[in-house]
Amino acid sequence: MLLSELSHPNQLLGLTVSQLEEIASQIRERHLEVVSTSGGHLGPGLGVVELTLALYQTLDLDIDKVVWDVGHQAYPHKLITGRFNEFDSLRQQKGIAGYLKRTESIFDHFGAGHASTSISAALGMAIARDRKGEDHKCVAVIGDGALTGGMALEAINHAGHLPNTPLVVVLNDNDMSISPPVGALSTYLNKVRLSPPLQFLSDSVQESVKNIPLIGKDIPEELKNIKGSVRRLAVPKVGAVFEELGFTYMGPIDGHDISNLINTFNAAHRLKKPVMVHVVTTKGKGYPYAEADQVGYHAQSSFDLTTGKSIPSSKPKPVSYSKIFGQTLLKICEQDSKVIGITAAMATGTGLDLLQKNIPEQYIDVGIAEQHAVTLAAGMSCDGLKPVVAIYSTFLQRAFDQLIHDVGIQNLPVSFVLDRAGIVGADGPTHQGQYDISYMRAIPNFVLMAPKDEAELQRMLITSINHKGPTALRIPRGSGLGVAVMDEGWEPLRIGEGEILEEGDDVLIIAYGSMVHAATETANLLKNRGISACIVNARFVRPIDQDLIIPLVRKLKKVVTMEEGTLVGGFGSAIVEMLNDNEINIPVLRIGIPDVLVDHASPDQSKEKLGLKPDQMAEKIINKFNLVKLNSKITVE
Repeated sequence: MLLSELSHPNQLLGLTVSQLEEIASQIRERHLEVVSTSGGHLGPGLGVVELTLALYQTLDLDIDKVVWDVGHQAYPHKLITGRFNEFDSLRQQKGIAGYLKRTESIFDHFGAGHASTSISAALGMAIARDRKGEDHKCVAVIGDGALTGGMALEAINHAGHLPNTPLVVVLNDNDMSISPPVGALSTYLNKVRLSPPLQFLSDSVQESVKNIPLIGKDIPEELKNIKGSVRRLAVPKVGAVFEELGFTYMGPIDGHDISNLINTFNAAHRLKKPVMVHVVTTKGKGYPYAEADQVGYHAQSSFDLTTGKSIPSSKPKPVSYSKIFGQTLLKICEQDSKVIGITAAMATGTGLDLLQKNIPEQYIDVGIAEQHAVTLAAGMSCDGLKPVVAIYSTFLQRAFDQLIHDVGIQNLPVSFVLDRAGIVGADGPTHQGQYDISYMRAIPNFVLMAPKDEAELQRMLITSINHKGPTALRIPRGSGLGVAVMDEGWEPLRIGEGEILEEGDDVLIIAYGSMVHAATETANLLKNRGISACIVNARFVRPIDQDLIIPLVRKLKKVVTMEEGTLVGGFGSAIVEMLNDNEINIPVLRIGIPDVLVDHASPDQSKEKLGLKPDQMAEKIINKFNLVKLNSKITVE
């Protein structure tokens, strides 16, 4: 059978192991072909090919449910569920999503994007199944990294208290075997546990051991005094933890042995209770470069399949905001041992890998545990440390309560750097950093700021660390503007102080963060039409520089706000609220992301669709305020 001929995963049922191995080879070939061209997550999917095929051999996907955690390991799932021909469009506008999406396929049983949600969702489906008197299987597939998330542990705890609720959790351990089995006795006992009947496992150790070949009735002295059941001998340490929480543990299993995987999954389904199947896989399996560098090949831009090296851009790009942040924080840490960088499993993505490499004692990675990261930082600040928490905007949403309760209410000096703020592109709705302005505005005592360029980022970072209360600094994804930065000696900003970048008489444009540069480009287009715009770099959304802005508003009477975030409760809303509080009733045009989900596409494509390109914004301003138009057409310079 050819992979390209698959339109339904049930077509795989009944294939021999050798036939499935051939399909596995085709999956890897297609996976590498597409990701090397379009970019995307590489290592996770390559590691679960056999796991996916074996699991689906034991299921009827017309009725059974599978929930994939995060979703970046689900490319093989997409390829065998009717999306082979469209896979070339992966992560492209109107193409196949990089994560699971319920509207994309009936086989995407639960949408994903953030980690540690799968067990909760699958358990919810299992409870719904039982309430309706149905009899299908529910499976969650979760990685060892996502298992560190508190939500996953909460779900395991709950499931373990429902012994009559069948649920299979597949732990995809693609880093290392958490606790590898040692010795023939352990190996045999695990085999016994997978073989029906299992009743003898509840008997005493002495009675159970009598059934073991080569031991029989001659029980070793060291076993005679052991209390409890043989179950405790049958599992490695990690398994004992799950057993205590109410699961039956199976594993570790070789995640690339299709035959053994099928047998194990079938055994798990027969138990009709919560089961944890521990599967050990190799991230990047089948592609030597990805196997050798599992972190680097977790996700990739386009690359050369032959060499494994990224395809360089046609023109050099300025250093990214994340890297500038990482370099600056490293310098600050070298000068102040109280400054601690904290991340939630995203060292490279946030730029903290520089700190990790050079001053590891001032670096902490808490794993996929954003809530813990926030409260950990709060505790550190209570005793005089200066924590800097770097987390993607979309992931910090998960710690909203901790931001309010543990940091904001207590007015603790914790600095947050919200990476990937704004439109992020091909990762789609789950990863857009469009909500942080809105959700952070509501939190007491926080100072919120965003830089117009790399140099201002440096000044804001030192401002945040020096401030005696909580701060949040949002930075966009990708390259900076190429402005000169300093190695040290950064001058702090005055809290809440904006700046006038350009004087103008016709309209006031107040821009925040990454939109300041776009505001300048828009003003230049307006100037070509004979329209003079005053441009303000707000710098801060909380507090807003009222002393600067209100006199300009009263003078110009036409106001435009620009932000790369949702308009609902965003920066523009803050400006309107400020004007209302000061009884200023003038027209305001708010430009930003409307109340819509931003789907996967390139950032430029998304901005164009949202009307955030300079030429589009110039036309909006002209139409809103009926400004005089010259004969020249607005064009992008």
